[in-house]
Amino acid sequence: MATPTPTPSPSPSPSPQASCPKDTLKLEVCGDLLNDLVHLVVGTPRKTPCCSLIAGLADVDAAVCLCTAIKANVLGINLNVPVSLSLLLNYCGKSIPTDFQCA
Repeated sequence: MATPTPTPSPSPSPSPQASCPKDTLKLEVCGDLLNDLVHLVVGTPRKTPCCSLIAGLADVDAAVCLCTAIKANVLGINLNVPVSLSLLLNYCGKSIPTDFQCA
């Protein structure tokens, strides 16, 4: 009796690395919003223009864009990355996707 030759199983293709569809330098305006949020400015900080830049993006794309801007220090302030990312996304009506890590 001949032994059947095993058929190789297809290897899973790696998931594509998410990238920001926006010009990261334009996200500099989010630094002002974040600064207002962190320092508890009296009144409600304006959501534009930062939130309008990420408004049409999926949550993961918005997270990638802001993560990239924070890591590149485009926003002009030293930040706690997870807290800053969460503050900005939540304020702009976005959510951090499950298992998303700003790396």
